[in-house]
Amino acid sequence: MRRRVVVTGMGAVSPFGCGVLRMMAGLNEGQCALSFIPETQKIPGIDCHVAGMVPALAEARDIPREYRRTMSPMTIFACLAAREAIAQANFSQGLPARSGVSIGSTMGSGQELHSLFSSFIVSGTLDAVRTMAFFKIMAHTASAGVAALFGLSGRILNPVAACAAGLQGIGAAFEAIAFGREDRMLCGGTEEYSPLTCATFDKIGAASHGHDPEQASRPFDKRRDGIVCSEGAGILILEERGQALARGASILAEIAGYATVTSPASVASPDEQSSARCMEEALADAGADPGAVAYVNAHATATHAGDVAEGRAIERIWGNRVPVSSLKGHMGHAMAASGALETVACIEMMRSGRIVAGRNGLVPDPECGQLWHAEQGQTLDRGLVVKNSFALGGIYASLVLAPAE
Repeated sequence: MRRRVVVTGMGAVSPFGCGVLRMMAGLNEGQCALSFIPETQKIPGIDCHVAGMVPALAEARDIPREYRRTMSPMTIFACLAAREAIAQANFSQGLPARSGVSIGSTMGSGQELHSLFSSFIVSGTLDAVRTMAFFKIMAHTASAGVAALFGLSGRILNPVAACAAGLQGIGAAFEAIAFGREDRMLCGGTEEYSPLTCATFDKIGAASHGHDPEQASRPFDKRRDGIVCSEGAGILILEERGQALARGASILAEIAGYATVTSPASVASPDEQSSARCMEEALADAGADPGAVAYVNAHATATHAGDVAEGRAIERIWGNRVPVSSLKGHMGHAMAASGALETVACIEMMRSGRIVAGRNGLVPDPECGQLWHAEQGQTLDRGLVVKNSFALGGIYASLVLAPAE
């Protein structure tokens, strides 16, 4: 029998700063956390100069140096978000046995990789490379760092699935608990900004060339011109519901269903059929029909093809009967962290009963389908919420959230 899985703690590090409260204040006020990055102008061949950067974090000094010296920014982001989630879940004495980690990432530290290969190409040796660099480069650096800092001895999972990695991190944790492999998991996704990430999207024609941070990211808008990269981390604590109730934990939401599917047709072109299939399978996993859904939080990165495929898939299932929005106009696209940060935001919307709408004076693109684009502060009716994260490589992930009983 499948066990019920609930959320008892959440943490966030975003371009708005450290903490869920800061992120939600920025989102609820319709603020833009993007900024112009002049350093990218020095790199020939890159024409994307806006990003969502996490501000300097004094809180990083709270991490003991013995752990921090093996951590790049992405691991520090994850550790600070995990600390917030642990505090909210009231595990002041630490997490007990049968507690694992599942944190998605795009890769290891891009900054550290750049530094290592810059040194190696110039000198031809690795003599100048510090030993600690290798711990920052490994793809599971954040999962390993969080497990070490908080003394967790359960399973470590580290989905590496580009923009779907954060949601896959939550989904893998959900399945581990639901089927009795663990009792609780720290899960989510983390990402650190690298000009090379922007360059990748620029080279495939998917990056925004807008130089005005306030207007650069425009999901579902007729004037959109591509992705704006950002960084951060979103971490949740998932627990088996019976154990959470037994210890008197406050339940924030329930994970009702999850699905992840693949489209083998193309590693680069988004697929409307696969987008719809993923959402339908997640609903089936939750034992719910589309009519039970009160809101869809779209992946919608402001690329032409991606927004069209996802928008039409949403229209195929719900028509224009369910409000839809994307948060990437506020925070940009935090890659592996995006699905986790947006899940945290979805749960906060469910708790407040208010939707965060897309920003930038949306002029809906009819190619994306006839959607119900939510208005800022619009009432979120009690019901299920669907959260999407889709990635290059033909990877799709959808999560179904239910309100706390």
